[in-house]
Amino acid sequence: MAMPALEHRFWTAADVRELPDDGNRYECIDGALLVTPAPKPRHALAVEELRALLRGFVLRHGVGVLLGAPADVETTPGTTVQPDLFVARTRLARKLVEWSDIAGLELAIEVLSPSTARVDRVVKREFYQRAGVAEYWVVDLDARVIERWRPGDDEPEVVRGTLRWQPRTAAQALELDLAAFFAAVCD
Repeated sequence: MAMPALEHRFWTAADVRELPDDGNRYECIDGALLVTPAPKPRHALAVEELRALLRGFVLRHGVGVLLGAPADVETTPGTTVQPDLFVARTRLARKLVEWSDIAGLELAIEVLSPSTARVDRVVKREFYQRAGVAEYWVVDLDARVIERWRPGDDEPEVVRGTLRWQPRTAAQALELDLAAFFAAVCD
């Protein structure tokens, strides 16, 4: 199939699923197509380090399913996103078999890249807040901070020291030492 022109038009999740697998990440929010090239190694290292830090906690506390891009998360009809990393709730007691089994996101994480900063901080943040994602983290490797957003927030909580994540179904909070995280990824 030839790739359709990326002209101004209203894109749907179905349109995005028809695009070729060419190494880019395709998403659409509110009818706008978002195209992101493959990340740099430091970005990928940050995602993998966060995955390692979150994995055991998510499993122990039954918070959901920890996954990352590439994905086809359609939390609202017609919109598809691919967070760098996310914790999904599944419908009823079903295991995640199809992307449509996702009932919502407990956590969405985006690691900033120069080409994605505006989209991650504005477009995706507004979308995740509207979609009721419990928490959205914007990881800024250069500033060595995580900006935490919740649905009703007008401003992010900028976390530099210890990030405490307390999902509603977990009996205790996860504490992430951000100095150690950034040292492992950036130094």
